Amino acid sequence: MLKRVKFNAFSRFAQAPMSFKDTLRKAVALDSPIRVGYHYARAALARAIYGGPGKNMIVIGITGTKGKSTVTNLIAKGLEDAGKRVFAFSTVNYAIAGKWYENNMKMTSPDPFTLNRLLSEAEKAGCEYAVIEVSSHALFYGRVAGIDFDVAVMTNISQDHLDLHKTMDHYVETKLRLFRDLVEFRRKRGIKKVSVVNLDSPYSERFLEPTADTVYTYGNAQNAQIRAIDVEAGKTGTSFTVKMPSNKFAVRTKLRGQFNVANILAATAALISQKIPAESIAATMAAFEVVPGRLEEVPNDRGITVFVDYAHTEESLRSVLETVRSFPDTKRVITVFGATGDRDRNKRPKMGRVVDKLSDVIILTQDDDYTEDPFQIIKEVSMGIKRKEGDGFWVVFSREDAIRTALLTADSGDVVVVAGKGAETVMVTNAGPIPWNDKAIIRKILEEVDANVIPN
Repeated sequence: MLKRVKFNAFSRFAQAPMSFKDTLRKAVALDSPIRVGYHYARAALARAIYGGPGKNMIVIGITGTKGKSTVTNLIAKGLEDAGKRVFAFSTVNYAIAGKWYENNMKMTSPDPFTLNRLLSEAEKAGCEYAVIEVSSHALFYGRVAGIDFDVAVMTNISQDHLDLHKTMDHYVETKLRLFRDLVEFRRKRGIKKVSVVNLDSPYSERFLEPTADTVYTYGNAQNAQIRAIDVEAGKTGTSFTVKMPSNKFAVRTKLRGQFNVANILAATAALISQKIPAESIAATMAAFEVVPGRLEEVPNDRGITVFVDYAHTEESLRSVLETVRSFPDTKRVITVFGATGDRDRNKRPKMGRVVDKLSDVIILTQDDDYTEDPFQIIKEVSMGIKRKEGDGFWVVFSREDAIRTALLTADSGDVVVVAGKGAETVMVTNAGPIPWNDKAIIRKILEEVDANVIPN
């Protein structure tokens, strides 16, 4: 007989009134000169306090919509494996001279005081390189102002953050700042300015316009300098050959999906620009496990495959779901997802549409609510889902209950994708932040199932 344990899924999600800080943020527009000026002033003060760290390091910035964290980690690991001392900062983690830490700040690029402090610590630790994930918010609000970049990498561009940028043109122009400012940044003796551009992006021409000393291009395009040929993708990893104008080398990686092939090509271009040998790059890619929360598998003995992934845009969801559907032994794809509050509302039905197209079973649930009504967020996402609730589609408000439903629904051979939060350790509800980790919740539920226990 099943034993029942107490489960209070809904009480902790009760709405609470907005704080004064939240009210103030709502009152001042995201693109208000007051807000922007405030952030730039903070950046200038931070640089002054910490003495403008980074001047003695080669600084590599990675921007784009998807893949930034993976590319940041791949470049940092590639440099470390080649014997370099590295500072790295991404959405999921950061590192100083070989010591890696979780990033629990829920920010792709940290506030300028944190970033400058960490850069200062990295300089003192003798770091030669800084590899920094650079979001459009970081560029727009000047979180990285005053940092002299030497290498700029563009992964790809698709719709995101239009709550701030309003139009795709403004979003692209903001990303372009990293490339346009590249030659304006202070030059370091003997260090060339390098740009790395994905030719598969429809915006690639704009990123090729800014002048750099050396430009590397990559992608599937025939005129890309760095391409992947003979790609063989599977459930356990990917193998292919990196082809360059004067060289080629084989890559075997545990990373899955065509999007990760592109990420590896981007990292390869950046590493080659720093004269890292091809054999060292290949060794790094072979040894690289996974970026936490990026198509990360949660092992189990039930015959199902469970992934957590950070996908929270139409295109990132498409990439992940197409990848798992391509696995030869996949039976059904079951997707658990939601959308973030206080962010671009226009992408919500588009997210619903792509999940509807590529999933056999959809379980729509909450993500980070921030100050928005979570039920309204769910309603807006569901506008893109054509099927009716009950027809392979359920709305389960509690994220834990949603994940439980997916795992109990899954049969051997099915793939469960829990999307949106990746490796994050906090969920922001109307009542404030609460500890949360999708992977930990999945493990807990699987243990309950193994112990024949269900919640009450």
